[in-house]
Amino acid sequence: MTIAAPAIILTGFVTLVAILITLGFAILVGRTRGRVRIDAPAMSGHPDLERALRIQGNTVEQIVIFLPALWLAALYFQGWLPPIIGAVWCLGRIIYAVAYGSHKQRLPGFALTVLPSVTLIVLAAIGLFGAWTASAV
Repeated sequence: MTIAAPAIILTGFVTLVAILITLGFAILVGRTRGRVRIDAPAMSGHPDLERALRIQGNTVEQIVIFLPALWLAALYFQGWLPPIIGAVWCLGRIIYAVAYGSHKQRLPGFALTVLPSVTLIVLAAIGLFGAWTASAV
């Protein structure tokens, strides 16, 4: 596999989208702070600010797991499945943010984030095991 392989390029694109989503949520926090007139370092005081902070915080928590799992799966499991699963993660983050307001509303978006991450971890483990056993021969 080369770095110019279509699945690797798509994985790079999905990575860029995930970064832009995370950046967008950080910008949302700043804009919300301005709108509700709560300056940093305050982290509470208006429900809209607290929602924006939780969306951003949860996204940062999730991306730390997602990105390494995505790239390990893309490099070792290979094929189109890892970037497609990565795109589902991105969609899940957007759904999570739009629906954030109650536990039941944000659950589908959260599930579309956690399940792809777990799946990518499993694919990465399968791929790494396969590469390890192939190199041990």
